[in-house]
Amino acid sequence: MCEVMRTSRTAQLAVIAGLLFVWCVAASAQDIRYNYLQGTDFSKYKTYKWVQIPNVQYPNSILDDQIKRAIDAQLALKGLSQTEDNPDLYVTYQAAVHQEKQWNSYSTGGDYWGWGGWGGWGGMSTTTTTSSTINIGTLNVDLYDVVTKKQIWRGDASKTLGSGKDPKKVQKNLNKAMAKLFKKYPPPVK
Repeated sequence: MCEVMRTSRTAQLAVIAGLLFVWCVAASAQDIRYNYLQGTDFSKYKTYKWVQIPNVQYPNSILDDQIKRAIDAQLALKGLSQTEDNPDLYVTYQAAVHQEKQWNSYSTGGDYWGWGGWGGWGGMSTTTTTSSTINIGTLNVDLYDVVTKKQIWRGDASKTLGSGKDPKKVQKNLNKAMAKLFKKYPPPVK
């Protein structure tokens, strides 16, 4: 009976660990949102030009270049080309970084033991919890119709800009986020 309880307890712990893993992966995934101007014919847009919003603080020039390259790659896949003369669209972005606490816990021990296999008391266990500060970044991409001067599409990707410790990882994360974001451009025709 004691062996059955131990196997059942191990199975329970495996299920809980699996659920925690799935939750952590989902919690760390990038959040994507988008909105667009209803009634817009997106098929007419073929070219774009980068513009900067006045009085907005942009990141350092290295990160600015990485962001633009990630967006350029996605716009090219959508059939848009960059130009300085007579563009159909203006493209701009804004980036924001805020900090959050991340909590990590690890437990050891806690096996059940008792008289006659009835599983009466719990064993000794210890839990260690640590916290760290992580940077969470949101990137907003806006597309404006040059002729009407109206915003026609906006996409938000949060948890996109990391700490920047590894430039290759930053670029990979940006590319992944922009690919996910631009799946929603152009919006599906109904």
